[in-house]
Amino acid sequence: MIKFLDLQAINAQYKEELKEACAKVIDSGWYVRGTHVKQFEQQFAQYCDTQYSVGVANGLDALTLTLRAWKELGKLQDGDEVIVQANTYIASILAISENNLVPVLVEPDPETFNLSANSINKALTDKTKVILPVHLYGQISPMDEIMSIANKHELLVLEDCAQSHGATLQNRKCGSWGDAAAFSFYPGKNLGALGDAGAMTTDDQALADTVRALGNYGSVTKYKNDFLGVNSRLDEIQAAMLLVKLNHLDRETEIRQQIAEKLSNGIHNSDVKLPFVNVIEGHVWHLFVVQCENREKFQKYLADNDIQTLIHYPIAPHKQGAYSEYAKLQLPITEKLHNDVLSLPIHPCMTDSEIEYVIEKVNAYVA
Repeated sequence: MIKFLDLQAINAQYKEELKEACAKVIDSGWYVRGTHVKQFEQQFAQYCDTQYSVGVANGLDALTLTLRAWKELGKLQDGDEVIVQANTYIASILAISENNLVPVLVEPDPETFNLSANSINKALTDKTKVILPVHLYGQISPMDEIMSIANKHELLVLEDCAQSHGATLQNRKCGSWGDAAAFSFYPGKNLGALGDAGAMTTDDQALADTVRALGNYGSVTKYKNDFLGVNSRLDEIQAAMLLVKLNHLDRETEIRQQIAEKLSNGIHNSDVKLPFVNVIEGHVWHLFVVQCENREKFQKYLADNDIQTLIHYPIAPHKQGAYSEYAKLQLPITEKLHNDVLSLPIHPCMTDSEIEYVIEKVNAYVA
């Protein structure tokens, strides 16, 4: 079976480094917000070309606490609208709802699946306060256009970078375009921890300080609570794991890009629509997502040929029970994508023979 994502093989490459890093944390006797968290925050901010990075428990918290911090700083209030593409993972929308803000779901660009300037302009109202572009599958959104709209209308921009670690546009990395950005380090991400972990990045010190306080029970000074905070802190051991893996991220990204190029050049099946790439050198290929009208048949065919695939994502957020109030929205592009997309295997440990086998079987498929 060709695994969709072989986490064991990926982490086995760095087995000794990871063990050594873990041992240092254990031996230190300091397990929460210690030197490894500080070091990772500094190195990750530097990697993203931002002034600050704040580690939190997971990617959802990175989104939620950033929006919450803007409320605490007086930049947002209950009922403000946040524009986000409707085909994202539900976490992007949950963070909005959790803050008593209003998600405004818009159609994505049908080629890139990302937020488009056209959709934003159509959705703008006097209640719009935030644009939340999600850089899906590893390809950065048209941030130059998005920032132009945001600057014109004095809107905040929160990038969702959960799938795009290291992605670039005009030689500028995701996470450094907006007023803030949120990252997930879930194990399956391009930069994955060995458990849940997340971070936000920004150039705004007040925002970074507020997010840090909110994630520490609302406290800057021990036993003095300035906000109604929560417990959302990057774990010291996970920070140590991430420090190891951050050193290898660019190399792994290059491998993903090489695999994506081979798949794109090798697959020639008119029943399978290949990913559209807007900026080839800037795409980090978290996922290789194709479209096929009879997806279930195609997925079963691949499974019968020992190729594991996944669907990102089978049900659109506005069709989920959690958001039943949005069920009547007419979003044909979003719904078609959720019906047709299928993610083929792509990870840094795929062998040439596995890549060639995937290409061969996809080309042999008859719809």
